[in-house]
Amino acid sequence: MNDRDNLLQNAGINTRLTHIGNDPSDYFGFVNPPVVHASTVLFPNARTMETRSQKYTYGTRGTPTTDALCDAINALEGSAGTILVPTGLAAVTVPLLAFLSSGDHVLVVDSVYTPTRHFCDTMLTRLGVEVEYYDPAIGAGIEQLFKPNTKLVHTEAPGSNTFEMQDIPAIAAIAHKHGAVVAMDNTWATPVYFRPLDFGVDISIHAATKYPSGHSDILMGTVSANATHWEQLKEANITLGICGAPDDAYQILRGLRTMGVRLERHYESALTIAKWLEGREEVARVLHPALPSFPSHELWKRDFKGASGIFSFVLAADAPGKFKAKAHAFLDALQIFGLGYSWGGFESLAVHVNLNDRRIRKAPQEGPVIRLQVGLEDVVDVKADIERGFAAANAV
Repeated sequence: MNDRDNLLQNAGINTRLTHIGNDPSDYFGFVNPPVVHASTVLFPNARTMETRSQKYTYGTRGTPTTDALCDAINALEGSAGTILVPTGLAAVTVPLLAFLSSGDHVLVVDSVYTPTRHFCDTMLTRLGVEVEYYDPAIGAGIEQLFKPNTKLVHTEAPGSNTFEMQDIPAIAAIAHKHGAVVAMDNTWATPVYFRPLDFGVDISIHAATKYPSGHSDILMGTVSANATHWEQLKEANITLGICGAPDDAYQILRGLRTMGVRLERHYESALTIAKWLEGREEVARVLHPALPSFPSHELWKRDFKGASGIFSFVLAADAPGKFKAKAHAFLDALQIFGLGYSWGGFESLAVHVNLNDRRIRKAPQEGPVIRLQVGLEDVVDVKADIERGFAAANAV
């Protein structure tokens, strides 16, 4: 480790985000790394080609551009290695394929990202993997669900759409006691606010599409592993032939430079809106882990350094038959918020959440769940837009 690395290791998060992943002295002083487009890589002689004894051998196995991003993610995660994949969903599916085989049993949190559940219920099941879902509040009680063939526990904190926290250290301790791998989708917090590997997780998963990109124009996922599991993850990724594109890697690395200051704004604005919503008669409850009223708030407070810009609230409705009509009226009246499924970009977004796939943590009964991504707009304008939505919903 050189002097620069030592300095960055002990620096603040925004200083680190500004400088990790690329040393300008490696590329003639240019601040950003070159974008290297590659498939074929030439070897100086047959012996080097036979043994692959040079740093780069083929485009799918990395270029200076993708390595710069991987180095930056490793610095943030404290990981032994990171792979880049084309989407956040691929960041979930590749490690599941890497560490599970036919006849294995996997435990998946019931508040999981819906496309992850779809992959588990279709492809994993078809490949002979037994999938079981568990309550996000289970904590150390997860031990009761372990079987001799349990090989992996997939966690997500907070959970998708309803934001339940999990006791990650307790779950990891039980899983390791039984020899199982622990994976975590940490997209909501990013490594800025939570470092999974520091809490016993083996595989840390992120949809870099979200906050690392920050501009709603790049699809990419990252998967980072500790030393014990890195080689198996890397080998699976090579075998599957999945890799991130250099142009996208460059853009994600560029996004990292401002991710810290963007997250601060998302955190502050979203929490301000969440607290305001708690006092509104149109709202049955607010689902935000940083609120003291939230059931698993203490877990968030214990383990996390901050919160991002996405949370949900339950729009009060006096009859189930009005849930969809009220939700649609609210959404259609919005002018600042866009109606879109993603999040993590600069703009505010809203969506009516579908929780019909839940098996344990069922949908709230007080009304429809509206998920908000609070962007970088001024809070006063965001509030005014939500007021428009409430007025329309009240008219239903």
